[in-house]
Amino acid sequence: MTEENKHQEEELNEQVDTSLEEPTEEQLSEKNSSEEDNGQTEKSEKEKLAEAEEMIAKLKDQLLRQMAEFDNFRKRTIKEKTELILNGGQKVLESLLPVLDDFERAQDSMKQTDDTETIKEGINLIQSKLAKALSTHGLKKMEVKEALFDTDFHEAIALIPAQEEEQKGHIIDCVQSGYLLNEKVIRHAKVVVGQ
Repeated sequence: MTEENKHQEEELNEQVDTSLEEPTEEQLSEKNSSEEDNGQTEKSEKEKLAEAEEMIAKLKDQLLRQMAEFDNFRKRTIKEKTELILNGGQKVLESLLPVLDDFERAQDSMKQTDDTETIKEGINLIQSKLAKALSTHGLKKMEVKEALFDTDFHEAIALIPAQEEEQKGHIIDCVQSGYLLNEKVIRHAKVVVGQ
């Protein structure tokens, strides 16, 4: 067995010696092609890097544009809200101007006439015109006479003994009218409640 091992060892040494000899043309061409591949790989990696940097630049540009657009939107929204707050009552005031004109005409006519009935009639017309102008903007007067007292809508300023059993807990008199604006209480009615 040892002889056989020696023989195998000699064969291996010969193979190693031949592989250590100068490279053949085939081996050289393989080496050159692998170097070219490495060069192409480096080139393609550089191209990929350049493409990635270009993509990053595009994305940064898009991000900056989006941020600027959002900032402009935010500023525009704030400006619109401010204008809405400042000019929000413009329509209501415009609808009240004719009523104001009627009051001025009524004052002028009171200087020229002593007829109280005409003056009363004029004031009643102005009041109904004012109520109509306000109702077009959602203002509604509360109907409270003989209604059940409700703290969500009414403010009790006095309690009086009820003359009848049905009047207990009900509104007997209204001292100051309450108003709703689009179904929201803007002034509670001041009322006298039966006890």
